[in-house]
Amino acid sequence: MALWEVCVIKKSSREIILELQSRRDKARLGGGKKRIDKQHSLGKLTARERIITLLDQESFEETDMFVVHRIRDFGMDGNTIPGDGVITGSGKVNGRLIYVYAQDFTVFGGSLSSDHAKKIVKIMKLAIQNMAPIVGLNDSGGARIQEGVESLGGYADVFLQNALASGVIPQISMIMGPCAGGAVYSPAMTDFTFMVKGTSYMFVTGPDVVKTVTSEEVTAEELGGAETHTTISSVADGAFNNDVEALTVLRKFITYIPSNNAESAPLRKTEDSRKRISLALDTIIPENPNLPYDMKELILSIADQYDFFELQENYAKNILIGFIRLDGQTIGVVANQPMVLAGCLDIDSSRKAARFVRFCDAFNIPILTLVDVPGFMPGTMQEYGGIIKHGAKLLFAYAEATTPKVTLITRKAYGGAYDVMSSKHLRGDANYAWPTAEIAVMGAKGAVEILFRNELDDPQKIEKRTLDYEERFANPFIAAERGFLDDVIIPNNSRFRLIQAFSKLKNKTQSNPKKKFGNIPL
Repeated sequence: MALWEVCVIKKSSREIILELQSRRDKARLGGGKKRIDKQHSLGKLTARERIITLLDQESFEETDMFVVHRIRDFGMDGNTIPGDGVITGSGKVNGRLIYVYAQDFTVFGGSLSSDHAKKIVKIMKLAIQNMAPIVGLNDSGGARIQEGVESLGGYADVFLQNALASGVIPQISMIMGPCAGGAVYSPAMTDFTFMVKGTSYMFVTGPDVVKTVTSEEVTAEELGGAETHTTISSVADGAFNNDVEALTVLRKFITYIPSNNAESAPLRKTEDSRKRISLALDTIIPENPNLPYDMKELILSIADQYDFFELQENYAKNILIGFIRLDGQTIGVVANQPMVLAGCLDIDSSRKAARFVRFCDAFNIPILTLVDVPGFMPGTMQEYGGIIKHGAKLLFAYAEATTPKVTLITRKAYGGAYDVMSSKHLRGDANYAWPTAEIAVMGAKGAVEILFRNELDDPQKIEKRTLDYEERFANPFIAAERGFLDDVIIPNNSRFRLIQAFSKLKNKTQSNPKKKFGNIPL
């Protein structure tokens, strides 16, 4: 047989390019038009549409587009779709590099196989290596049952990367569909988790299993919907009405945080004057010390452009957390809210604030603490629930934090809660108070009833003792005389004084004793 008869005719360059384009088109189609239409009918974007909405225009560069699973059982042999149910890559948000993965529910329900997991692990490793945030857009039915233990191993591989990335790069999860079983633990290990109302849910075991094991009847929404996780469990930091709103707000959120633990958050130019005064702050504290006021008004009054990005708004409302900017610099805010439970610290508020303080410290974000706290919440439920250990979490977080810390006491700072809320004793860098501040072991009435219990049958004496106690201790000047406060400031000038304080701390260096890590009271 002649040599020329057995030669294989090579494809032309044009044919090769056309084949590549065909393969790309197939991968971009995911599970096909019918499944894409189904996704849209549920009010959800596809995985690719979500990435396009999140990232700057034409900035997305995909990796591992052609990866397919290697499952051979249960009719899966040959049933492959390029990408294997997750889209991974990198792009930019407001010009800054981020890495992203988006699970594609149109492909095997977004279920995780070992190859699906390898794609996620690969992009997470690249994010750690290149010190850029990682964003996960979760929409998955869970582990791919046809694969068995390998899919479970894939989850564990992802969890390991979550742990290794923690405190190195910001990790953000956006739950945009189902997230069940092992799938919930990766988002739980990230720094922030957001959800979409009505279309996303998270739970370890679904309603059917719950009914079988406990006889409880509950819907998926009640068990693990956005409202549940933003108001009861605190698993989610916020929830949005639809995919577009969620991704648009996520773009804004990313502007507040640094790319990694070696950088500061980006500065944003502002035309808001550093010296802007807010006369309303001079009268925000009611004359009656038992009446509440809205701490959010204070936060908005001092923030650049009156803008406050609040987190966990509907959970543990007696404490506020979130981000503002002061003269363009990102500041993490922790503030007691007198409108709810008089601003007392309890189990939920302590946990909420402690985690936020630790995030800010890990990523060099300065912390502003606004204090109006009458103490820790009393009661058997709190004590039985472990308020001692949960309160110690917040204490530990502030004590350990080396990021710049500025504290402003507006009214009450009583008992151990005074110590916990970033006091000078916990290495507060600048500690201020308004003239309305009351810093004492407890309120005047309670103190007098203990100190002069033998006079309780004489109301006039008790009233005089109470007035004397208030005169002596219901002010900030004793603490200022001891050096526990750096200054007593005029309320309307708070914005300028806080900006000045943080500007002096921009080159702060402080370290803790050498150790592997501290054993926070979990």
